Amino acid sequence: MFELAFDPLTWALLCAVALAAGFIDAVAGGGGMLTVPALLTAGLPPHVTLGTNKLAASFGSLTASFTYYKKQLFSPRFWAASTLATAIGAVLGTLLVDKLSIEFLNKLLPIIIIMVALYSLFGSLSSTEQHSLPTKNKTLKIKQWLQGLSLGFFDGLAGPGTGTFWTASNSLLYKMSLLLNCGLARSMNFISNFISLITFVALGHVNFLLGVTMGAFLMLGAWIGAHSAIKFGSKLIKPIFNTVVILLAGKLIFEAYVA
Repeated sequence: MFELAFDPLTWALLCAVALAAGFIDAVAGGGGMLTVPALLTAGLPPHVTLGTNKLAASFGSLTASFTYYKKQLFSPRFWAASTLATAIGAVLGTLLVDKLSIEFLNKLLPIIIIMVALYSLFGSLSSTEQHSLPTKNKTLKIKQWLQGLSLGFFDGLAGPGTGTFWTASNSLLYKMSLLLNCGLARSMNFISNFISLITFVALGHVNFLLGVTMGAFLMLGAWIGAHSAIKFGSKLIKPIFNTVVILLAGKLIFEAYVA
């Protein structure tokens, strides 16, 4: 068990970041690109940062995915292959990250964060308003398995930006509305978060008090964000999201490679 004492201001800042991250994650994905840099900046080791972030993120992603499910924007039966593939990928990725050195993770995470931030800046999302699921065929199953395994693995290995990758790759792979896209992305993000969390707990890389505290704020942010996304879409949050992520990633890169 890892213990770290924070002053009240640091706790308040981490909770504020969690609230914003929950909102952003529910709308466009990528909330982990706020929480992971914040946890690293606060002084947590990389392994504990990833495990604690998974605990907090599971609260937020559960809230968001359940909201989309209640609005009939996610079909568990239709996406069953994606669910299983994502769970398998998350376990494999988490087991691998435990074997990586702290020095390697310190240099890897900032690079991943800035790459995802740049992709988010220049990527495009679904433009169709067609509220129907893709046609079931053999190709669809292959897409589900490849997408689920790779993104589940990435979430277990690193995490930040997985929701954004889900949203972006859904636009490329499936012709469906942005809301159905978000419903799938948030639900699969919960699966990989939760499965990876179980593995991190078994490995002893979770600060439970901090994770649960931030998780409560992530839940609130995710509830607000999911309802806002359903009503307004993601155009409002994206410029703010990109600006904050790039600033935080730049700070981490400076600390890892310059300072």
